Amino acid sequence: MMPSLMDIFRHDPSQPWTFLDGSFWLFLLGVLAVDSIIHKDQRRTLRHCWLLAASLLFYWKTSGWFFLILVFSTVSDFLIGHRIAAQGNVSRKKAWLALSIFLNLTVLFYFKYTYFLTDSWNTAAGTHFIPRDWLAMGSNAVLGTSWSVDRILLPVGISFYTFQTISYTVDIFRGHVTPLRRLTDFGFYVSFFPQLVAGPIVRAADFVPQILKPNPVTRQTLGWAGFWILNGLLKKVLLADWIAVNFNDRVFADPAAHSSFEMLMALYGYSLQVYADFSGYTDMAIGVALLMGYRLPQNFNSPYKADSCGDFWKRWHMSLSGWLKDYLYIPMGGNRRASWFTGISGAFLLSFVVLLWPDPVFLGALTAVLIAASIAMVRIPTFHRWVTTNVNIWLTMLLGGLWHGAGWNFIIWGGLNGLGITVYKLWRKISPWERKDAFWKKAVAVLLTFHFITFTRIWFRSASHTTWATFGTEHDLAGEWDSAMAILSTLGQGTPLHVASEVWSHYATVFAVMALGYFIHLLPTRIKESYRRGFVQAPLALQVMGAIGAVAVASALLSAGGTPFIYFQF
Repeated sequence: MMPSLMDIFRHDPSQPWTFLDGSFWLFLLGVLAVDSIIHKDQRRTLRHCWLLAASLLFYWKTSGWFFLILVFSTVSDFLIGHRIAAQGNVSRKKAWLALSIFLNLTVLFYFKYTYFLTDSWNTAAGTHFIPRDWLAMGSNAVLGTSWSVDRILLPVGISFYTFQTISYTVDIFRGHVTPLRRLTDFGFYVSFFPQLVAGPIVRAADFVPQILKPNPVTRQTLGWAGFWILNGLLKKVLLADWIAVNFNDRVFADPAAHSSFEMLMALYGYSLQVYADFSGYTDMAIGVALLMGYRLPQNFNSPYKADSCGDFWKRWHMSLSGWLKDYLYIPMGGNRRASWFTGISGAFLLSFVVLLWPDPVFLGALTAVLIAASIAMVRIPTFHRWVTTNVNIWLTMLLGGLWHGAGWNFIIWGGLNGLGITVYKLWRKISPWERKDAFWKKAVAVLLTFHFITFTRIWFRSASHTTWATFGTEHDLAGEWDSAMAILSTLGQGTPLHVASEVWSHYATVFAVMALGYFIHLLPTRIKESYRRGFVQAPLALQVMGAIGAVAVASALLSAGGTPFIYFQF
């Protein structure tokens, strides 16, 4: 049933807007219709106001009154950006930049990490603090609202737009961009709805030039837009959702009730699911943006073709990886040295370790290791350089894990990825196969990397919310850890051959779809480029027929149930 006009303006917390909702596409048609008229008349300011209003409506439909947090971040960083640019004194520039970072991280920490910090403190200190939503309490007292104060809910996409506004003020400080003169222009940059809630993270240096001089929408541009939208739709519905609903979610819901073979296949399935889900959203976001003439950055580059953990992170969630490198890893000192930023980040994460394991014996051993390492660093310059480089990598990956969610499992996941990068850097110095000058060498490296990344997904999947009902809620830290341990326990058990055969026979269709997904993923780039260009250059009638077919398949599969976009929770 088609949605009514009023449905477009009504926020339903149980059904946040996504690219899979029919009402979203009705909304998009209206946005494009008005935008085409304004764009044709070259009224840039009016166009940005229109797209800003559309973006705020989209966020309202996704997060309700949390759109006010987005407005606050937008206004504060717009004003601070101008103050940074206006200062002639470097110290004052730094002070204004510090204010921007402080405000953004305070908002992020309040909504995302309050429960994590409180639970960790309660565990360590034996206290029983219960977080209360002080913002809601203040609003109820001053404005007479009636918001619940018992829970602090997480606004959808807050991590994405927070990093985006921080990069804007940092880039102004560095002299990479100049402040946008109009608040509407900056608001449009921050809230552009295709990428607002799940990325890719867009930098001002890449997007601001498009705001000031938008690209024309050509017949070829529309072809590329159509391809990416349909490609992302099928990734999400045919691969991610169908595999999740018919296999993955059943196994992860009760690991102990399934065989180790089922658990292993579920991990393979989840690696494909999380890729198809997130890259599918990114593909659709890129396509929707192209319909208006805006180009978003590439976010994935066949990550399961990576031959090392470091290579994987150059291919996976590339906008976040690049952000962490330029705004976290390099300011720490990169592979050259440690910095005060390294010390602050290290102390921050070390405090979490102390909260998690307050045992005196453990803390004594940790202190002894740190003292011994410090002495060795002073006396052995080579060891000092090695530690500095790898500490910066580990801190970056640990903080990257914490960015994904307020749970220990996410930190462990990030730490494992950092460990993978370090181990590979050591291995390649002595490996006789490092040159990978034969196909089998490359294949072995890819297989090892894929299995390591899939292994780390145990902690990622255990910490992730999987339904709209749990999105925005606090993490069950103990339950998530127990879930990861249950998966490891199941994997450690053997599976009789006849049981594996029965599982294979029962889920043959699911496994065939998984094999198809990995086969397409591993296709050479030249083949992917050929069928992409084939669609773009095809006659309009064939493109329309392809679109109708893809939408029909997606609609049929969605009627059987689907899952939320995984990265909406971050």
